[in-house]
Amino acid sequence: MKNQKIVLAYSGGLDTSVILKWLIDRGNDVIAYVADVGQDDDFDEVRKKALAIGAGEVIVDDLKREFVTDFIFPAIRANAIYESRYLLGTALARPLIAKRMIEAANKMEAPVVSHGATGKGNDQVRFELSFYALNPKITVFSPWKDAEFLEQFRGRPDLIKYAEEAGIPVKATRERPYSEDDNLMHISHEAGILEDPALKADMKVYSKITHPYNAPDKPESISVEFKDGIPVKITNEEDGTVKTEPLELYTYVNNLGSKHGIGLLDMVENRFVGIKSRGIYETPGAEILFKAHQDIEGIAMDREVMRLRNMLTPKFAELVYYGFWFSPEMDFLMAAIRKSQELIDGKVYLSLYKGNVLIEGRESPSSLYDQDLSSMDIEGGFDQKDSEGFIKINAIRLMAHHAIVSRQYKNHIYSI
Repeated sequence: MKNQKIVLAYSGGLDTSVILKWLIDRGNDVIAYVADVGQDDDFDEVRKKALAIGAGEVIVDDLKREFVTDFIFPAIRANAIYESRYLLGTALARPLIAKRMIEAANKMEAPVVSHGATGKGNDQVRFELSFYALNPKITVFSPWKDAEFLEQFRGRPDLIKYAEEAGIPVKATRERPYSEDDNLMHISHEAGILEDPALKADMKVYSKITHPYNAPDKPESISVEFKDGIPVKITNEEDGTVKTEPLELYTYVNNLGSKHGIGLLDMVENRFVGIKSRGIYETPGAEILFKAHQDIEGIAMDREVMRLRNMLTPKFAELVYYGFWFSPEMDFLMAAIRKSQELIDGKVYLSLYKGNVLIEGRESPSSLYDQDLSSMDIEGGFDQKDSEGFIKINAIRLMAHHAIVSRQYKNHIYSI
């Protein structure tokens, strides 16, 4: 890739700093696009670093509120969790960044966009599928799939050596070669010694949450209110703090989860490309909201609607993880899930304690729970004699199956 105008997804880390310099050395005019999705970075320093390396322009884009309202909250509403464990912190940020990069490329009349995701991982797919969906005419340059780049850089040690020789300061070292992706929703840790799936991670790895071992000895009580399946209010039941603005609400619940050691996950997952990968995730706020949302659905969602929605949820999570946010199938699922959430309103009471989210109660104006009907102590509202016929009807197929099995068993005995 030479003599092109390129918008590069730039983080200021090892990979993208090396890529920025490498592209500039080949005569390209590179615009460094920096997405602020809530990562713990000094964006003034990131800007200065990119300019010092030689970027023609640096765009720092504050995406935090949009990340919460248009990506995190819809995922919470869908109960999106990949392989029953991962809350999709990295995967949810990628389509937002890609969307804004395409907008920047269109505005800057840049025909090329680029990123630093490797050819073994998921992010290359998430970025590139989003790029092509949003601008089919765009050219995507992926250095980790480029023969010239791969000949020079075979892995992180080569990147570190190149950065040292070029005078580019980077956080990664040969002693601590962790790859981390940080945003408002989570931080992930992988690579280096963490690639050994049996290795217990050192406590120094964790940076977003207090480890549950060291969390406060006293629980903290909060309540979360939902409207149409979206969190709209959080209240600290002990000190009276109330948050309703989406970004403030999410930041606050994130801080509470961090304080109490909530959202720690160490897992081996299946990447889209077919490779298994060990990742360590810290996702404090989303863990709390996810469990609160599941609970309010229990009282406010019809059983059969829940059963159908639960069939869709794994596919929704898979589409997010694989990078198909901007796809017709995702549009379909979004519409179905949005419909399922029209009456998911109410409040959930929770207690946070040493890595645990303890559900303590709930109430909803859309409640389908009838205390008198459910009670074992009150007869009203339900004729218990009706259960006799209900049971007999449901037993018909069981009795028929048993008769066949018994007959086959007898025939087998007689034939011996």
